[in-house]
Amino acid sequence: MTEIRTEVLVVGGGLGGVAAALTAARLGRRVVLTEATDWLGGQLTSQAVPPDEHPWIEGPAAPPGYTELRRRVRDYYRRNYPLRPDAAQDPLLDPGLGVVSRMCHEPRVAVAAIEEMLAPWRASGAITVLTGYEPVAAHTDGDRVEAVTLTGRRDGREITVHAQYIADATELGDLLEMAHVEHVIGAEGRDETGEPHAPETADPLDQQAVSWCFALEHRPGEDHVTDRPASYDHWRTAAAPFWPGPQLSFTDVVPITLQHRTWALMDADRKADDHFALWQFRRVLAREQFADGAFASDLTVVNWPQIDYWEAPLLGVDAERRQKALEAARGLSLSFLHWLQTGAPRPDGGTGWPGLRLRPDVTGTPDGLAMAPYIRESRRIKAEFTVLEQHVGVVARPPGAGGAVFHDSVGLGSYRIDLHPSTAGRSYVDIESYPFQIPLGALIPVRVDNLLPANKNIGTTHITNGCYRLHPVEWAIGEAVGALAGFCLDRALPPRKVRADQAQLADYQRLLSHTLGIQLAWPEEIRSRPHHY
Repeated sequence: MTEIRTEVLVVGGGLGGVAAALTAARLGRRVVLTEATDWLGGQLTSQAVPPDEHPWIEGPAAPPGYTELRRRVRDYYRRNYPLRPDAAQDPLLDPGLGVVSRMCHEPRVAVAAIEEMLAPWRASGAITVLTGYEPVAAHTDGDRVEAVTLTGRRDGREITVHAQYIADATELGDLLEMAHVEHVIGAEGRDETGEPHAPETADPLDQQAVSWCFALEHRPGEDHVTDRPASYDHWRTAAAPFWPGPQLSFTDVVPITLQHRTWALMDADRKADDHFALWQFRRVLAREQFADGAFASDLTVVNWPQIDYWEAPLLGVDAERRQKALEAARGLSLSFLHWLQTGAPRPDGGTGWPGLRLRPDVTGTPDGLAMAPYIRESRRIKAEFTVLEQHVGVVARPPGAGGAVFHDSVGLGSYRIDLHPSTAGRSYVDIESYPFQIPLGALIPVRVDNLLPANKNIGTTHITNGCYRLHPVEWAIGEAVGALAGFCLDRALPPRKVRADQAQLADYQRLLSHTLGIQLAWPEEIRSRPHHY
């Protein structure tokens, strides 16, 4: 077994993990960053989910490292792609013109941008990156996590990394369970939290659906029909209690109102009152942005309601049941693709678009599905402070009050409280929230001193996770955690003492705001404005 010693270990190379590693390195710390897949970037890359962002993402409220990442993505397209002159000169270049974000782009371009950001730190040895390694054990001593053992997915090689501070940036909060860190899974009850939209009582197996995304292009007149999946007949008829009909259908529900709606697949087939077609939803390359003839088709990522897998949870079950759920999620995605190609109703009265073609090169996999499933909900630490719906939800706060102001703010975010259908048979919970702050107390476990959450595993509830789980918020959490580890190493203080001591907290917040350029408070005129899509 190989052993490595470092100052900061970041387990999980999603956006939060990358941000934590970069921030700690910028503060002079040696970092080891590990990732189970072959790509850094998490939901933006290996999960193939274009960024979900807020209306103010182009301004100073965005995390500074995330702003740099977005700039590098745009510059990558300008340097390497045959953009139309007007698109190349647009400071707000949007390669995909997708509906979900102001900047939709291919996953591998984000991988390239992240690698550029890490390059000087890797060259200097300040950051060591281990891709293809997943954690298998955490070694503890009292209230500290001393080391984590990881196994190479390709060769089985074991590495144990000893570190003074450890960030759990895994997608499911894996270290929380391995290190016996107090945590919560699933939904808290209204009887416990008082949240208006929580279920009446707690249900640990009430967890948001996962989605296994894939990338498509469309080549009319060609036949790219995939094999019929073994689970196709099941999904062709399966109907959830919250769904108006079979899972494989263009009819679903509007998340906010739960009214039924029917989608058009292609823009040309839209009705006058349709806002957009499914094809545009998460399109990552719009050929109209590029020189004539450069691309035969748009590229779109399928992360649509029809591939939300809700039949079984991933947490609170044994490894065999978890693996079966993941395989079922893959089967759902492949069944939906096959249905689109062969069974989906067309406006001309026919069925199927056989010219829909998987693009495995876009997702970096042999089969065309993303490297990993899109995870919306993780284990969550029992924290010194837990963010409730009453802190950020519009209906849970006094009229016009805006989001709660936290004295220990370490960053900003904004998104609606957006919960997808759940494994408990609950439909969408999609409600207004105010722009919010990230409180330091939500990053500090109630007991363990040196493990910090850097993904969706912070001190939120099942409800508030719905707005704290998106791309820029995850990056902001990572920046705060990387800075906290550096600050605590400098002063030989555990994180909870930073929060408990007003002078230390003020110094830490000055490090965030003055040295790193992180905004800690929303302008008043924005704080009281509910987030809209």
